[in-house]
Amino acid sequence: MSLVELIAQADERALAASGLACLDRCVPLLGGDDEVLRPLWTSLADGADGADGETWGECLERARAKLPALFEEPGEEAGEGPGEGPGEDRAVRLARQMLATAPVVPAGTPVREWADACSVASLRIHRLLEVMVAAGGVDDDVDARREGRTEGMSPLVAAELRRQITVLELLAGNGNGNGTGPAVGGLRQVLAVSTEGRRVLRAVVSRRARGRS
Repeated sequence: MSLVELIAQADERALAASGLACLDRCVPLLGGDDEVLRPLWTSLADGADGADGETWGECLERARAKLPALFEEPGEEAGEGPGEGPGEDRAVRLARQMLATAPVVPAGTPVREWADACSVASLRIHRLLEVMVAAGGVDDDVDARREGRTEGMSPLVAAELRRQITVLELLAGNGNGNGTGPAVGGLRQVLAVSTEGRRVLRAVVSRRARGRS
């Protein structure tokens, strides 16, 4: 089953977890630490409440407050920042947009649209950060991958596509039996997949930074 089909069949909490996993893997681009989104994961695991009884929306606001640069207008045009190329600058903007557009209530059409947009954005980010890959043509390339056309994929994008599919399969196979989404065990597995992907992206970002110094 293609990634597009898996997203179409997912329920609301699975969609929220899928979108959050994509965002979590891209946290290195936002300058956040590995725990900045942890309250949101706790909120999904607990259902209505997260850390200290907070709702998803409250946890989301806390995460945004820890990344104030998210809502600041960039001072320079893409590609003109110190040491950043157009592809990397666009990747940062995509990551910021993922957090900025997260729904306050992870339900209905908003969470479905957000999860789908996060899937696209995360794949585009990994494509843009590939070594020696131009930014042009990224959009069409990612759309084809999500629909199941995977020939000639670069390693970084292929790994991210596998993670997204794995996450949705884990969520589909670990429902809690009452129609309200993934069980805690499934979310733990999803978090482990996301953590591994975040480490990979952090290493890529660090390697590119060393190459500029």
